[in-house]
Amino acid sequence: MEVRRVDEFKIGVCSWSLHARNARELSDLLAQTGLNHTQIGLDPLFNNSAEWKDLAAIFKAHDQWILSGMFGCVGEDYSTLESIRRTGGLVPDATWEQNRRVIDQAAKAAAALNLRTVSVHAGFLPEDNTGGRRDKIIERIHYAAGVMQAYGITLILETGQETAQTLVDFITDVEQAGARNIGVNFDPANMILYDKGDPIASLKKLQPWVHQVHIKDAVRTKTPGTWGQEVPVGQGEVDWKAFIAQLRSSGFRGGLLIEREAGDERVADVRKAVELLCGLM
Repeated sequence: MEVRRVDEFKIGVCSWSLHARNARELSDLLAQTGLNHTQIGLDPLFNNSAEWKDLAAIFKAHDQWILSGMFGCVGEDYSTLESIRRTGGLVPDATWEQNRRVIDQAAKAAAALNLRTVSVHAGFLPEDNTGGRRDKIIERIHYAAGVMQAYGITLILETGQETAQTLVDFITDVEQAGARNIGVNFDPANMILYDKGDPIASLKKLQPWVHQVHIKDAVRTKTPGTWGQEVPVGQGEVDWKAFIAQLRSSGFRGGLLIEREAGDERVADVRKAVELLCGLM
């Protein structure tokens, strides 16, 4: 199964979903999924550069393509909702100086691959400005966007840890501060996992800023304050027919990156997700 594009969409897979230990292994696993596009996790490229230094050459030799990059933030703990609220993204003061360096490294790694889009979870964005917290996070996102802009890169914030309206308000304020390279990586499953709203309604609200989409599925928690559960695409609560229809109606032409963060059959789960997408299109 060789899939490069279905209709107007490029379909790929997030590199971290495949648990590759080096560039050649990622290329091999990508081939097993039947895809030839990926979003690359940038952190290994500057933390373990020896294993990834031939990435561009290996991908070129196998007609494989990197659509975008992603970087994580220092000290993030996803074990519980409360732990990621404390440690996630650009919000914690304790890790901000380290994260400034990560932003610089990620921008350079992305530029070396000629990427034009990089995503990150900004963290749990405050809805009010108590103690100046909201202004501080706006400044940090603006800083990150500025670093990326110097390399011609658009910074896209991944959805989920806030409502769609909260993210719209933040992006609008960052734009008013002068950033012109800010957008959204829309993940419908995260809206469910974090219990932050309906994926389709949220997509409609954020659509003007959406540059890229993660294809991931989940079921909502029945216990407030705890995680929902990620499941294979098509087995959760995302209405994929309505989701794709909304993307099409908006004129979206970006990448659809399959992300699987649970389970032991990652390649098989990705292939099933591709089959579902192809069936819908």
